[in-house]
Amino acid sequence: MIDISKIPLDKKLYLFEVDDVLIPKKDYLLQIYYLFAQFVEFTEGKSMATDMVSFMKDVYLEKGEDAVYEMTSERFGFSNDYKENFERLMVNGHLPLKLYLFNEIKLLFASILERGSSIAILTKGNPALQLNKVKHIDWQGFDKNVKIYFIDELSFRNIEPFSYIASENQITESDLIFIQDN
Repeated sequence: MIDISKIPLDKKLYLFEVDDVLIPKKDYLLQIYYLFAQFVEFTEGKSMATDMVSFMKDVYLEKGEDAVYEMTSERFGFSNDYKENFERLMVNGHLPLKLYLFNEIKLLFASILERGSSIAILTKGNPALQLNKVKHIDWQGFDKNVKIYFIDELSFRNIEPFSYIASENQITESDLIFIQDN
């Protein structure tokens, strides 16, 4: 979580990363793990979802998200054929629960909007995955007129994100700030 007390309040545009800035990334991943475990349980016809979710959570917390699928596949003995389903769920899964903004972010958003400044998202990673996260956030009204920019998409097009965003919003680069998790 970021320390919002260190964010200057004199900018015209505030760009926010999604993961661990707006929402806990873990909240998204754990719901995807739940959906995947339910899918495997249904497909295999064996009661294993509860144990699988618990195992996936432990692997994520101890070894990181990159280790989750392989270790789960090995532990529960299912074929690698499920990897495509896991990856598809990761990008397109419809979450059973909303993702909630950090309380500090809601306070910061209110302060930014009171000053007449704007809020946008600048996020790194697979654009479809990041957009899926954004769609599941409970914005509580803060999402009005929020634009989203994808670092990977801009980079792929050889566009420098900050100059592009500043130009598109008719401001200078010094009038914007990017808030990301360190």
